[in-house]
Amino acid sequence: MSASAVFILDLKGKPLISRNYKGDVSMSEIDYFMPLLMQKEEESALTPLLSHGKVHFLWIKHSNLYLVALTMKNANASLVYSFLYKVVEVFTEYFKELEEESIRDNFVIVYELLDELMDFGFPQTTDSKILQEYITQQGNKLDTHKSSVPATVTNAVSWRSEGIKYKKNEVFIDVIESVNLLVNANGNVLLSEIVGSIKLKVFLSGMPELRLGLNDRVLFEITGRGKNKSVELEDVKFHQCVRLSRFDNDRTISFIPPDGDFELMSYRLNTQVKPLIWIESVIEKFSHSRVEIMVKAKGQFKKQSVANGVEICVPVPSDADSPKFKTSIGSAKYFPEKDMVIWSIKSFPGGKEYLMRAHFGLPSVENEEMEGRPPISVRFEIPYFTVSGIQVRYMKIIEKSGYQALPWVRYITQSGDYQLRTH
Repeated sequence: MSASAVFILDLKGKPLISRNYKGDVSMSEIDYFMPLLMQKEEESALTPLLSHGKVHFLWIKHSNLYLVALTMKNANASLVYSFLYKVVEVFTEYFKELEEESIRDNFVIVYELLDELMDFGFPQTTDSKILQEYITQQGNKLDTHKSSVPATVTNAVSWRSEGIKYKKNEVFIDVIESVNLLVNANGNVLLSEIVGSIKLKVFLSGMPELRLGLNDRVLFEITGRGKNKSVELEDVKFHQCVRLSRFDNDRTISFIPPDGDFELMSYRLNTQVKPLIWIESVIEKFSHSRVEIMVKAKGQFKKQSVANGVEICVPVPSDADSPKFKTSIGSAKYFPEKDMVIWSIKSFPGGKEYLMRAHFGLPSVENEEMEGRPPISVRFEIPYFTVSGIQVRYMKIIEKSGYQALPWVRYITQSGDYQLRTH
């Protein structure tokens, strides 16, 4: 079972808009939500689910709003939360930013959307591209001589419209991997993981059937190929268009794609990653008068690749002043409001090693302990490269009209939460 009613409240808990889907919960129950929330906050026992008698409040906070679903049944909580986040996504597509003002300015469209997003407490049409076909920005309805329900809503492929036409048929595939890394002060890797996503930009006519082949280890084992150049994907999540039964049977990723941009799949790899940009730092403090910082950065990826837009963020004591910098490449800048030096390098080739020296005066007489220092964090992007070695082996595009289409593939590795602790 799902939600009985959905409310959107301001920060004080005042209802801006509400929709009663079942009529089995009194709408005045929402008055208990804010006092309950504040009580739990004071007790430091805040949970995403609050209860008052037999009524349960499942809530999320977004910007200056609370989105609250009410139910008296033993609802599927994960379904309700997925729905609330989907509501945020759809409203953001419509109003650019979802906040109190956008709800007040667009309450007619908000009511229309709430009616289409859920029916009698069950999620219904939650794809904003489909909703935009018949709930227009001005709140206009479709002409009466047209069908009042778009074909996509009753169609088995609810995420794609019929009759799409392009002069040039193309698919752009982006394989993007983010590296999360935590290294302790002794240089030991405490955490390393790769979070990947495959994003598509589809410009194809008709109702094409797409098949994507990856160097997936399980598939290689099924087909008797060697493991050498294969990767083992974990926590794989697919867009709703992928035929899961087909994937379970033979690991084929087969789907009819939505039109335009969408994320086809995401995955995670818990492999031990060699840090792509290795940082060593020496921090010397001289009797309350000055502090000197030396940072060495080394590119530990293949020489043919280049990291772009590298930013190495080095924390400094809050009372530091009079900065002086010397860098072997790029430029360093002091941001006193962040207590940080950011060393920027536009282009960092693999195998190279660079130095940055910083000198600060310390006006404070207090001996500030350096032990609780925040870690050095690094941002970067390496095109034409993936850490995991994942590869798009093929993309087959089949459409009944038999047109030829071009698939384009691009690989990008970027920093996720990439931190190195210092002494």
